[in-house]
Parts: sequence; C-alpha cells; structure tokens
Amino acid sequence: MSESKDVLMRHVADERISHWLTAVSFFLAGMSGLAFYYPSLYWLVNVMGGGTWARILHPFFGVVMFLTFIYQVARLWKDNRMTRADWQWVAKAPAVMMKRDVDVPEPGRFNGGQKILFKLLLLFMLLLLASGIVMWRPYFADQFAIDSIRVAALVHAVSAFFLVSLVLGHTYMVLWTPGSMFAITRGTVSRAWAKHHHPAWYREVTGAKD
Repeated sequence: MSESKDVLMRHVADERISHWLTAVSFFLAGMSGLAFYYPSLYWLVNVMGGGTWARILHPFFGVVMFLTFIYQVARLWKDNRMTRADWQWVAKAPAVMMKRDVDVPEPGRFNGGQKILFKLLLLFMLLLLASGIVMWRPYFADQFAIDSIRVAALVHAVSAFFLVSLVLGHTYMVLWTPGSMFAITRGTVSRAWAKHHHPAWYREVTGAKD
C-alpha cells in the first residue's frame, strides 16, 4: 500500500478519476440547474452555449454524475458500512470538530461522518435521477401525467438543494483538514496524516502495532 517510507496510497487512479468526473459533472449540472431556477443566474447558460444547449446537456451531465458516483459506490461500499464504533464516533463528532478527540473510537479508512455523507449523497442522487427522468423531455416526460411531473420538479429541486449543501460541507471539511486534498489529487497521504485521522486504517495497511 505504501509508495515510500513517508506516504501511503489512499485512493488508486480509478477512484480518483471517477471522483473528479463526478465533481465536474456535478458542477456543470448544478450550474445549469441554478440558471433554470433563478432568473438572475440565467447568464450561466452561456458557459454551455446558451439556454437551448444548457437544457439539452443538463440531464446528460446528471446521468454522468450518477454513473460515476455509482462506480465509487461499488468500489467503496464495503469500506463505508457503519459499525457500532462509527456511531460512537458520530456521537463524539462535535469534540472531534473542536480537536478534542480524546476517547473517540479510532476510525478505519473512513470515519462515521464520511460514511453517513456517502449514503446521503447516494440517496439524493437517486432522487435526482428518478425525478429527472420523469421531467426529461423529449424522452420520458410524455409518459407521465402532469401532476407527476409537478411532484418530480419539487423533489428534484429539494434533492438538489440538499446535494449541493452536502457537497459544500464535504469540500469545507477537506479544506479544513490539512493534507486531505492530496488523497484525491495525487492519491497519497502522509503516514502522520493517516495515523492521526484514521489510525485503525493506518495499522491495517502498515501492519504497525501502534
């Protein structure tokens, strides 16, 4: 697992590529979605060549976002299963945020907060996909009653709000934790970072006793 004496491999190439494809497609779908919902932001459609192209491309960006995230789900589901220790970690998360992480269960590859985030992202992406299909013209919308489309529009908007909020929170936490960005850019983290933030995972991949 280690590339040298000082670093550990945390995310291999395909995990990093799928992560950034999800991030880019999320940004493009979100940007066009904001343009549709807020007239003051309609100028954002110019990035995609105008309103017509934005309307055409928006659902395809959403599909790419979903598929690339599902790939990550398949890759990382086992590491994101909640344990009793994870729930205990979540209960002590405020102390962790205040950097008073005494008597906090040692997280494995992902901590309890990251695992909950992972599942919430999946939930809201599923809701976005399902509601988006109901509204998607000219391919699927004609198969649904107008009331169903209206409900789908509401579900889509609410799900998008929560998804954007979660992604912003995720981004903040990455920036708040020095060294985390390297995990998803170059794929590696320092041994000191791993031992401090994910000690159980550190011992698993290094065979260290402490």
